[in-house]
Amino acid sequence: MSFEFPLRVYYEDTDLAGIVYYANYLRFIERGRTEWVRALGVDQGALKRDHGIVFAVRRVEADYLRPAKFDDELVVSTALVAETGARIVVDQAVWRGEEKLFTATVTIVCLGESGAPQRLPSDVRRKFAPAVH
Repeated sequence: MSFEFPLRVYYEDTDLAGIVYYANYLRFIERGRTEWVRALGVDQGALKRDHGIVFAVRRVEADYLRPAKFDDELVVSTALVAETGARIVVDQAVWRGEEKLFTATVTIVCLGESGAPQRLPSDVRRKFAPAVH
């Protein structure tokens, strides 16, 4: 199952050539992950407040395939690959229509207040279970 998040390229997202600056794809996929987690019913604010747990990106493996340009309508797709309790791996892509522009595999770790890895509570883990493909 893949979650889709639409967005538009703004002038501020582009470089002098009018194409999306490479680092902004990381912002786009971050927005996609945030909305995916929200759609799963996980409240990140409550997770931090009630359990002292936050999500942090540990690794990103990215491929830039084609450039997005000013005013393009894009879609960020997010699909869960694996969830191990203290680690979540997702595949993400940025699309312009049927054209794939960018792909990334992102590893996210769950950290406690001390900065050490911490397992997600079982009720939160269950929210990710149906998303595994």
